[in-house]
Amino acid sequence: MSQARFDVLAVGNAIVDVLSPASDEFLAAEGIAKNAMTLIDEDRARSLYARMQPGKEASGGSAANTVAGVASLGGKAAYIGKVANDQLGEIFTHDIRTIGVHFDTPALQEGPASGRCLINVTPDAARSMCTFLGAAALVTEDDVEAGAEALGAAEIIYLEGYLFDREEAKRAYVAAAEMAAAANRRTALTLSDVFCVDRHRASFRHLVANHIDILLANEAELLALYETGDFDTALKAVRQDVAIAAVTRSEKGAVIVAGEETVTVAAEPVSQLVDTTGAGDLFAAGFLLGIAQDRPLAEAGKMGAICAAEIISHYGARPDCSLKDLAEEAGIAFE
Repeated sequence: MSQARFDVLAVGNAIVDVLSPASDEFLAAEGIAKNAMTLIDEDRARSLYARMQPGKEASGGSAANTVAGVASLGGKAAYIGKVANDQLGEIFTHDIRTIGVHFDTPALQEGPASGRCLINVTPDAARSMCTFLGAAALVTEDDVEAGAEALGAAEIIYLEGYLFDREEAKRAYVAAAEMAAAANRRTALTLSDVFCVDRHRASFRHLVANHIDILLANEAELLALYETGDFDTALKAVRQDVAIAAVTRSEKGAVIVAGEETVTVAAEPVSQLVDTTGAGDLFAAGFLLGIAQDRPLAEAGKMGAICAAEIISHYGARPDCSLKDLAEEAGIAFE
C-alpha cells in the first residue's frame, strides 16, 4: 500500500460548472456542438448563460472532479490549478478544500476571470459543454514548481488533456512529468476530448510516448490519437507507448492493457441514466487510486466502473454519496 503523502496529484483546469437541462432544439438554435466541448469567450459565456434554463452550479474541471472522486474513495489527493481572485475562484477553492483535497496554487490577481463551463444536458443524458477557460488556462511552469513538494510526494501525477492548449501549459506538463520521473513517481494523462486530440495530435503523441506512464481515454479519443478506425490497431499502438492504458467504451465497459496483458472491465449497472458529465473523470478516480494502491488491474478497473456509474445517475460531476461505501458494498476492501 502506498506510503506517499498523496495517492494522486492532478493538474488541470479549475472550472465552476453550470449544468442545465436543454433540448436538441436549443442546442441547434445556439449553434452548440452536441456531446462535445467548445471553447468560448467571456462575452459568449455571459450571453449563453442568460438564455440557459435554471440549473445547478458546482465546482468542476475534469481533473478536479477526478481528485474529488479520489477523496470520496478515502484516498489522499492534491490539485494544481488556477483561479482568479474573484467570487467563482473563492467558491472553487472553498469547495475543493472542503472535500479534503490539498490545494494551494496562488490565485491570479490580475487578468481574466475564473473559468466556467456551461453544460447543457439533453434528455438522452448527453452533455454539450461551452467553456470559458479564463484564469484556468493560465497554469504555467511556475505553478508546477510552486507545487513541487506536493508533486514529489504523490504516487501518481495526473495531467488533464483539456489544459493542453497554450504553449505555457505544454511546458508545464513536461516539467511536471520530469519532476515525477526524478522523484520515481508515475505520470498519467487523460486525453479528455476528441476535440483536444485533433487540435494537438502531434504534441499529444510526443508527450504520451516520452513522458506518460498511464494513459486514460475513451475509445473515440484513442482512435483519434493514432488516426485509425480500428480499435485493435489503436490498442497495439498504445501498448508500445505507455506502461498502462485504460480505455472506456461507454456501456461496453473498459479495456485495460499493460504490456501483453489485456483486462476487460464490465460497466456497472445504472438504475437511471441522468447525466454523463464526469463519467470519464470518475472512472479515472477509481482506476488511478487502485493503481496507486497497487491493486490488480481488474480491481482498479472495477473501482473506476463503480465511480462512473454513480456519477451518471445524477446531475453534476461530483459524487452525491461516499464512493468508498459503494466500493465496499461491491466487495472492494480498504485498509
